[in-house]
Parts: sequence; C-alpha cells; structure tokens
Amino acid sequence: MIFSPEVKTSDKGHGRIEIRKLRSSDKLKGYVEFPHVERVFRIERTRIGIKTNKRSDVCEYGITSLTQEQADDKTLLEIVRGHWTIENRVHYVRDMAFDEDRSQIRMDNGPRVMAIIRNLVISILRILGVTNITQTLRENALDRSRILKMLGLI
Repeated sequence: MIFSPEVKTSDKGHGRIEIRKLRSSDKLKGYVEFPHVERVFRIERTRIGIKTNKRSDVCEYGITSLTQEQADDKTLLEIVRGHWTIENRVHYVRDMAFDEDRSQIRMDNGPRVMAIIRNLVISILRILGVTNITQTLRENALDRSRILKMLGLI
C-alpha cells in the first residue's frame, strides 16, 4: 500500500506537548474491499508532559469515505481532532455539571431521556452565550426565575 507524505501538527497546552502525524492512502485495490471506503489513514500521537517529561505514544488507524479532493490529509487530521472537541464540550460538561456518570436512572428509556434533557439544557445555555455551564446551573438553582429571564420569558 502506498501512503501519502506525512502531515504533522503540534500543540502545547494543558501541561503537555502533543504531536500528531497522519499518513493516508487511497491506493486500496486489493487491500480493502468495503463499501464507500475511499481512504485509510494512520495517526500517530505523541504526548510529552512539560514538567514530568513523561512520554505517551499512541497509533490509531481509521477509514473514511472522503476522497483526497474532499479533504486533504491536513483537513482530515483537523476533522479527527475536531471529534475530541465534541467529546470535551458535551460529554465532559454532562459529567462534570450534571454528574452523569453517577446517575441512578437505569431503567427503560430513563437514561436516554435524561441524556436528551441534559443535551438540551447545554445547547440552550451555549446558544445564550454561557461559557461556564456549571456556574450558571448553580446560579439558576438559587434563583429559579433567573433562567426565565435569560430566555426572555419574563
């Protein structure tokens, strides 16, 4: 299989340096016989702690239906990286603000309904421009008419 030249990005933040490298191939004939697969790719991630100098290496493989013309390797790397934005913005907030992991609701559609309600609340607060959801939830719990004011209902 012939791979494209390596695309590399690096970021510094949260006490670490993260280096990501991506290589892809659209020369799949004889290798991958799966509907709609246009390319396969490999991402190598290296994280190095700034203070500890501790190093972590991870290699992941993926497939995509996007052609090289639809998303070059740099764009593909950004798309994969963007997935973690969703993870951090939604799941992290759901767990930290709503303590979702310790929820006792486990029967029937209860967990799904509660997840929908939590996502709805998070989405409404983001549309309203709220940046600290946990703080806003606390403030609204103390003054229940506050959320109605935020929504323009009173």
